Amino acid sequence: MSERPLLQPVAAPFFEKNTLELARTLLGCLLVKETEEGVAAGFIVETEAYMGAWDRAAHSYGNRRTKRTEVMFQSPGYVYTYQMHTHCLVNVVSGLEDIPEAILIRAIEPYIGTGLMFARRKVKEVKQLTNGPGKLTKALGITMKDYGRVFYERPLFIAEGFKPEQIMTGPRIGIDNTGEAKHYPYRFWVKDNPFVSRR
Repeated sequence: MSERPLLQPVAAPFFEKNTLELARTLLGCLLVKETEEGVAAGFIVETEAYMGAWDRAAHSYGNRRTKRTEVMFQSPGYVYTYQMHTHCLVNVVSGLEDIPEAILIRAIEPYIGTGLMFARRKVKEVKQLTNGPGKLTKALGITMKDYGRVFYERPLFIAEGFKPEQIMTGPRIGIDNTGEAKHYPYRFWVKDNPFVSRR
């Protein structure tokens, strides 16, 4: 991580992997948001995969197709934002077209625009800036207006970053009322990274 990666969006084919593979591949990549206030970016250090029609934890369980989930039925690489309580959460649409799978970005490690992140988040410690899915969107300036964009074009995009030395796997977080789905090991994180939401 000593050399600053070029802030160029990855190409669309980058997202053409099965969802579980993509959830791991995204770790170490840069999540970048360009706004009028400036550029903010961080390395993705935690993701969760949601496997669509048969995954009771997925918004698209049973192929549920609503105004909110419509983008999940698009081709891989689309931006799926949704509101949870007062927070906006951001997901990478994955899987083939009409197979509504997605990957929640749960945490990032700040890299560019840390001052801007502090201005948006009003916290004291850098560790608190982006160690959760609602925190990172606020820090980067990701909003519901980003719904339906693609992650391979500006202003919200994925760029190359670093390759994690070790990736950990475990159950997803905050989905207690989903039966057996709460036990699926579909959460992935960079081992020992201090910005992971829960270790």
